[in-house]
Formats: sequence, structure tokens, C-alpha cells
Amino acid sequence: MTEVSNLSDVSVVPQPVIRLDGVSKSFGTRAGRYDAVRNVSLSIRAGDTFGIIGKSGAGKSTLLRLVNLLERPDEGAVHVGGTELTALSKRDLRAARQNIGMIFQQFNLLQNETVFENVAFPLRVHGGRGGGQIAARVRECLEIVGLTDKTASYPAQLSGGQKQRVAIARALASEPAVLLCDEPTSALDPETTRSVLSVLRDINTRLGVTVVIVTHELAVVRALCRHVAVMENGRVLEQAEISGANVHLSSALGRELIREATHPYEEVA
Repeated sequence: MTEVSNLSDVSVVPQPVIRLDGVSKSFGTRAGRYDAVRNVSLSIRAGDTFGIIGKSGAGKSTLLRLVNLLERPDEGAVHVGGTELTALSKRDLRAARQNIGMIFQQFNLLQNETVFENVAFPLRVHGGRGGGQIAARVRECLEIVGLTDKTASYPAQLSGGQKQRVAIARALASEPAVLLCDEPTSALDPETTRSVLSVLRDINTRLGVTVVIVTHELAVVRALCRHVAVMENGRVLEQAEISGANVHLSSALGRELIREATHPYEEVA
């Protein structure tokens, strides 16, 4: 029997915080059934920044929505934080989702509410915190995204980048371990994109939040992510590790995405 004399000599590999086991999802259309996700298995380690990339219709957004069961898979299992979400009751699933934040391409803000109330919204819905606790958490989240001066503003008074940062603050309000990002920069100009990516990187490094981002831009993946999965026709073609701004993809689609890459955002700090 081999004895380990010094535990510091043993490298600790982060455990998967997200695990998808053979998930599939199809939708009914006038032309028949459409297979959006086909038998995908994927593991994402705790604390990672993970990109899911592909062209329009590849199944990227559907796959992301399977992670928090906004879409329920037809087949397969979804595990987040060691819990099989696909086995939970509706009540338990609502509780488990508090550990998973999500931001969208179109921000999805409440137009008739202030920035403060938008960020406070999930805290009020889930309950368990008093008014003072909610106010303190809202201020903390707005400080993280650099918008403490916009507390009383309404979405119509904000730029696109500011709206997205409010959406990020709202997603962080319940202190999730995982942040799912569905094309969060596709409606933004390059400079604003760089700013939003910087916020996401800070959230990952400072808070340890696992960030999963869906995008069609390889430049976004290069700037933010440590790992990437390439999707086409509902399947994951390949996965790769990213070193700095370098990513080596071997599939035909991966090589095409590299050739077509635009807006070379430098790696954000």
C-alpha cells in the first residue's frame, strides 16, 4: 500500500459543478419534430469560465436553458452542484434555481421599475430577507457591476451596456454559484462588449462564480473563457482548453470559426 506523506503534493482537481448526461431536446414544428439538442454529455468544473459556441440554430441557447431546466430534456439527466435537477419536484427545483443566475441578450428588465427594484426583484420573490437586508444586497451587487450611481434610474435612461450590467447584478442578487449567459454581448458594440466581459471576469475571479456563456463570437470566448465546446446541429463536435487568447479547434466548424473571428478583444483583466 502506497502511503501519501504530504497532502500538499496531491493536486486537487475541481469537481464538476454542472454535469449533463446524454441530454436531448426536440420541439414540434409545422415541418415535424426538430432536434435542438442531441445526446449531449458535458461537464463544467466549479470556478470555470466555459464557452458554448456555434452558428445560429446550433442548439447553444437550448442547451444552456437545459442547465437550469427552463427547458426540460426529453432524455438524460442534469446535475448542478451535486443535485440532479431532473429528479426534483417543482418546489425543490424553484429552490435549487436560486443557486443559478441567468442573463439574456435582451436584458429582460422591468421597464417600469428602477434599477434598485430590478435588482431587488428576485430577493422579494424568494423571500427570507428583510427590507434592510435587501437594500444592502442590492447596493453590493450594483457596486460589483459599477452602477451604484444608477440606483434610482429607469431602464429607458440607461445605455445598452448599463442595462446588461443591471441584468448581471440582478442575476447575482441571490448569490448563485453558477451564472448562465445567453448571448449577453451580441447586441453591444465592441467597446461595451469589452466592459461587460471585464465584469464577468471579475465576478469569476473575485467571487468564484462559475460562468457559462453562449456566443457566436470566438473573440468573446478567447477574451473570457478557459474552456469551450463547439456545437453544430444539436451536437457537441469538440471541446478545447484555451490558453491565453489561443484556442486550437480541430473540427471543420471550429477552424471556420477561427477564420471568421472578428473584434479581437484582448483578454480582459
